[in-house]
Amino acid sequence: MCIAAIAWQLFDEMPLVLLSNRDEFLQRPTTPAHQWVDMPIYAGRDDQSGGTWLGIHQQTLSSDNVQSENVFSQNGRWAAVLNFRDGVQAAPNQRSRGELVTNFLTSDLSPLAYARQVNLQAYAGFNLIVGDDKQAVIVNNRGYPPTALHSGLHIISNGQPDNAWFKSERLRSRVRQEVLPLISESLAFHNGDKDYWLPAAWEVLTDTQQAPDEQLPDTGVPPALEQALSSICIDTSELPNYGTRTQSILTLSKFANSNNKTAEALSKLTLQSREYLIKHS
Repeated sequence: MCIAAIAWQLFDEMPLVLLSNRDEFLQRPTTPAHQWVDMPIYAGRDDQSGGTWLGIHQQTLSSDNVQSENVFSQNGRWAAVLNFRDGVQAAPNQRSRGELVTNFLTSDLSPLAYARQVNLQAYAGFNLIVGDDKQAVIVNNRGYPPTALHSGLHIISNGQPDNAWFKSERLRSRVRQEVLPLISESLAFHNGDKDYWLPAAWEVLTDTQQAPDEQLPDTGVPPALEQALSSICIDTSELPNYGTRTQSILTLSKFANSNNKTAEALSKLTLQSREYLIKHS
């Protein structure tokens, strides 16, 4: 299972801040975030199915100087997918949900147009968020139609986007109280450290507080498993073969075009990820 917090259009200079935990079986082969050579994508990769859970469009530009550092181009596209947990098992012939992300990142469709043309029945349950520097859209194949995100803080987990699960509300509260104020401060001081809010964000993503019994959702799994899955970060001591494997922070920053003061602001996507497993003595 997974969870994501999306601060959308709350800050002019940073219209996207996305915090994400990817929970997965420990034996599933995965490559950490990197520049793909076969697609214009920067993301981690599910080596079993070839897709990804979170990524951005980024293309390596060719250079005649082999000594120079790689130069990349972006078009502002980003996407994330989360499994939907409702007790319905995936059918053997259903496609990998990770391709929902890669297909968007390599397409020319707007976020809304892409969300509208997804073949919902071709995949097991999912929540999909696709966006660029102007629009973000969420859709799932459990009855939630393509919907543009309004400016605000959105928490998406493994149920309907408006479900008030314990982990969702805990993440919402902690991001609102501990992360957003620091982002606001960092952007206000133009000569200061623009990233000093990051440690607080990583800390929030490591929260292993589980829900009280009376606040557990009913998603079709046994109560003990429901309990283990109820925290923002899933402790592998609760589920020895499963847990939070990757934590990510994705930002979209905007800045003035120094070459043309009257031109539209430039934008840059930055995806930082770390492979995360809680270690036990």
